[in-house]
Amino acid sequence: MSEEDRTDALFHALAHSGRRRILDLVKAMPGCSVGDVCKYFDTSRIAVMKNIGVLEAAGLLISEKTGRVRSLHFNGAPIQLIYDRWTTEYSSYWGTQVTDLKFKAEAKKRPETDA
Repeated sequence: MSEEDRTDALFHALAHSGRRRILDLVKAMPGCSVGDVCKYFDTSRIAVMKNIGVLEAAGLLISEKTGRVRSLHFNGAPIQLIYDRWTTEYSSYWGTQVTDLKFKAEAKKRPETDA
C-alpha cells in the first residue's frame, strides 16, 4: 500500500463519527473485546465489526484473537505521522514568526542611548 493510499484510508476511517467513537472507547479500555464496544452502540454487531475493520485497515486498531475473543488496542502512530507531516513545516514558520515578534518587542522596551 502506497503512502497516499495509507493517508486516504486514515482520513476515511476518521471521517465517520461512529468510528471515532470506537477509537475513543478502545483508547479508554485497552484490550476490550468487540462485545464490550458493541454495548455502546444501537446498531448491529455486524455494523460495528465493519467499522472496526475500516479502523484496522487504516492501522488505527490492532486486534488480537484469543479463542473466540478479539481484543482491541488503539494505535496512534498513523495519526502522529499525519501530525508530523503537516505541522513540522508550519511549526517552523510560526516559530520563526514568534521569535521575530519577541525580538521586536524587546527592542521597543530597551531605552535608546545616544552614542
